[in-house]
Amino acid sequence: MNGLRWRRPGHPRALLAVPVLALAVAAGCTGTDAGSSADRSTTTEPTDTQGVTLAGDELAAADRVAGRYAHYDVVAYEGSGMKTLIISYGFTDLDVVDGRLVEQETFCFADHRSDQPISVTFSDAATQAIRPVPAYPELEVVDGRARIVRPATPTGIGVELDDPATERLPTDPGDPRITDADGDGRPGVTASISVGDGALTGELYLARREIFAYDLAEQPDGRFTGSVRDDSEQLVLGASDDAFLNPAQWDQHPDPARSPILLVPVGRDWDCERLRAERDALFPPVPAIDF
Repeated sequence: MNGLRWRRPGHPRALLAVPVLALAVAAGCTGTDAGSSADRSTTTEPTDTQGVTLAGDELAAADRVAGRYAHYDVVAYEGSGMKTLIISYGFTDLDVVDGRLVEQETFCFADHRSDQPISVTFSDAATQAIRPVPAYPELEVVDGRARIVRPATPTGIGVELDDPATERLPTDPGDPRITDADGDGRPGVTASISVGDGALTGELYLARREIFAYDLAEQPDGRFTGSVRDDSEQLVLGASDDAFLNPAQWDQHPDPARSPILLVPVGRDWDCERLRAERDALFPPVPAIDF
């Protein structure tokens, strides 16, 4: 299998750009050739800046909004004659530690929608292998409500990097830094693809640098709404069929409203199984591709 570097914008959790013959499927990623990204770290310490010690209204707001939130976001892509939505589900935990707001993401499952007859499946194991390090978001209070800006925290999946912010992704699938992140015996993480009525099916093997950020505004009912920006980098490690290796270019849709994020407060004991069961009660239907 030949390693091929892909460049294009996209989104973290849903990870993949899958070109099939003349078509392509974007599953969350953006690319810069040497992108700023992190490895699949298990550290419990937030990276980047160490945050700002809050006081007054900001500290009171941080204490008020601390808790677990069910996380739903959609990232819209277009390019190579195709439009795609990547929908990611998981949890966002907000905590106040030593007077600073700390944010932690965990992901549970993801979905894909396209305006072309292509189905892409990304296993829960692959989605849950995305483990962003904790982040220190910015917080301000506007008209009595919190506004939060989460910085990008580059995070690798299917690859281990000593310096995730600057180190290039390897181009050799046999590179010792490549890992089997979803435990299926294939390098990186696996996306399963079906075209049309299933006449063409196969798998694509990927390694990624997840680089995403978002802005949030607190709502009167305690939810947060906002938009996601993605600038991830993806490496195609190989495929079960060479038809899935054709190059494609993708861009996140420029309208922030096409890439919304919604956080809904839930109990600290919620897990992925309950999130899946409560999905329809918590979140809106998946939007139509009408752009």
